Amino acid sequence: MIYCKQPIRPSAVTTQKHARYGVLLCYYEKGRLSYMDYRDILKTENEAVMERYQLAVERIREIASEKEEHIAECFNDYFRKTAIFLEKNHSLYEVIQNRKMEEYSLLEIQAENRQFYLDILPGHYEDSYANPAYAVKTLGEEYGRILSFLYTELQSQRVFIFEQNLEKMTILDELFIEIYCMFESGEISYRQVKDTIYWFLYDYADLWVGWRVREMLDPALDFATSIVMEADLTNPRYLYAYGEYISENEVAVSRYLSSLPQKEIDEIAFTFTDGYREGFALKNVDLSKKKTVNIRYNLGFERVIRAAIKQFKEMGLETVLYRYAVNTLNKRQNIKVGYVSSNPNEQYDYDHRFDDALYFDKRMLDRKLSCMRKAYEQYAKEADGFAGPACFEVFGEIPFAPESKPEVYRLSERQQNLLTEFSAESNALVNEFVNQEERSFTIIAYPMPSIGEDFEAIFEEIRKVNNLDKNKYKKIQQDMIDVLNRSEFVKIMGRGTNMTNLTVALTELEDPEKQTKFENCLADVNIPVGEVFTSPKLKGTNGLLHVNEAYLNGLCYKNLRLQFEDGMVTEYSCGNFPDAEDGRKFIKENLLYNRDTLPMGEFAIGTNTTAYVMAAKYGIMSKLPILIAEKMGPHIAVGDTCYSYAEDVRVFNPDGKEIIAKDNECSILRKENPKKAYFNCHTDITIPYESLDRIVAINKDRVEVPIILDGRFVLDGAIPLNAPFQTNGTEEEMENVTEFLGK
Repeated sequence: MIYCKQPIRPSAVTTQKHARYGVLLCYYEKGRLSYMDYRDILKTENEAVMERYQLAVERIREIASEKEEHIAECFNDYFRKTAIFLEKNHSLYEVIQNRKMEEYSLLEIQAENRQFYLDILPGHYEDSYANPAYAVKTLGEEYGRILSFLYTELQSQRVFIFEQNLEKMTILDELFIEIYCMFESGEISYRQVKDTIYWFLYDYADLWVGWRVREMLDPALDFATSIVMEADLTNPRYLYAYGEYISENEVAVSRYLSSLPQKEIDEIAFTFTDGYREGFALKNVDLSKKKTVNIRYNLGFERVIRAAIKQFKEMGLETVLYRYAVNTLNKRQNIKVGYVSSNPNEQYDYDHRFDDALYFDKRMLDRKLSCMRKAYEQYAKEADGFAGPACFEVFGEIPFAPESKPEVYRLSERQQNLLTEFSAESNALVNEFVNQEERSFTIIAYPMPSIGEDFEAIFEEIRKVNNLDKNKYKKIQQDMIDVLNRSEFVKIMGRGTNMTNLTVALTELEDPEKQTKFENCLADVNIPVGEVFTSPKLKGTNGLLHVNEAYLNGLCYKNLRLQFEDGMVTEYSCGNFPDAEDGRKFIKENLLYNRDTLPMGEFAIGTNTTAYVMAAKYGIMSKLPILIAEKMGPHIAVGDTCYSYAEDVRVFNPDGKEIIAKDNECSILRKENPKKAYFNCHTDITIPYESLDRIVAINKDRVEVPIILDGRFVLDGAIPLNAPFQTNGTEEEMENVTEFLGK
């Protein structure tokens, strides 16, 4: 056999790969790439790699059935099981290529879907090589982690099976075979395995990283778009065409949306797309100059997404839909950006969030940046026409409290610093090609059926919340801003078990007649309505922020405490783990993104008491996304300001005053050294009303003006916000509240 005993070096096929990749890009540059052109090119790509693929398939078939005497039994088991897994992938590729899955019943399709993900589902993950703890236990500490990493990367073949991308399947097969051959030869060391993976990623970085750039910008890559626009969305079979794990969540929400009249679907989509349009209008940016919009969504919402695509089309925008990153080079911890489905096992993603510790160094950093630049230069026209993302978020999942495992990869301090550097450099590169002053965004959120038996009622309540009358909030919030504009500080105090004691310093106004400190946020890009926010001064911002429970970026934080000195986080803790040090690591890794500190980038007062009372009525406080939770009390954000990379864009409130509090002592460094100015993260943390004793505005004479006392608004002009609190949560009373504050 060609593969027998002979390691395959990825670098040996690099030249051939570059040539094919270049042909594909060249086709597009000449303006000839259309829907069918792309499929034809993919077919050509597959034909070019077919011989290598067939050799790999044959060798993997042998590995699945043989027991190599030079390999220890534990490793024999690993390689056999992994080879069997890859064999199933090859068979499924043929099924989809030959359109045989169209003959499957829905039950057969669902069984195939579950079977693929079975070993990472709870109840099976404990004995899976995808689990670093199990891999280390059975394969030893030296090889357990790295072979678990390999197994996880091979899981991504699922995507390429359904996209029919044979090249990516082939190179993953070849990586597996190369590492197997090392064990088979008996001449094996951890360093050899690590180097093989390193150079595989390095050599193919342009394929992984470069392609990622393209799929974020190029509407011709329409794998998902064709599903959304062409499938029969009344039949849940279409959900399985993505290749993602499909839970009852996706099926149930798809069926529910199928039951709604088209008018309601169009209205849901219009709130979403019109907020996007209004974002450009408020910035005085000509949307007609832009060509594309990226929609990020959860599977199951395709009826709404189809309507949104049509509405964006009427604005002159083509839609780009791209999947969340599946390759380690493109991942950012366990955060998923793109179109997604329910997570089969959040612990699995959490265990592998720092797999880049295996290979990330300065050379790899430079390689990734080089590949990104090359791709952006290739797609500079598309980048210039990109208008920004439209995010259709979901909520209702059970809050995830992860287990901390010693067997997983951890970043060294050097790697943490390098990743911080990469984050800054890559964002600067993106901003070089995508003008932040000429782009906008919008975000909206709806519940998933996992929120509970009241899903349909909650969905309808959220629809009302997302459509509250912003004109009624405009006057209320403006009265609040008028008081805050005359203040130097804001004092926030918790009550009961909440120990918050925080003083926030505000930016000075040079011309109060024409300037304002706070933005009057009225549900354009940020839906629903309900907050006033500012970028606080760091110097003079001191004290403790404390929340009993917070659900941030998919992770649950218990008894979270952040101490600020001159606006910077100095101490932090949480109660997630028995060992306090584990809690500190958890915060540093997932909230501070491996930095020693972050600034307070935002201070805001949420005013959407309707959403708050609705959440209390249905007992879903802990399941709400930041997008809605931030409107339900005062909140601060750690990280960048709300105006990062667009501080010089002039922004005005409805009263005509210009918002001038857009910088702080960190962001202003952009004029000297942008790398020190930005942190490329922004996480809102809300104190709910029931945990709040008071918010008072303090002027230069130290006179205090209460805005909230005992969790209720007491400021003249803002008192109508208490109306929802005065109900018992009955449907009739909630209808009255909605009538008062809604359309």
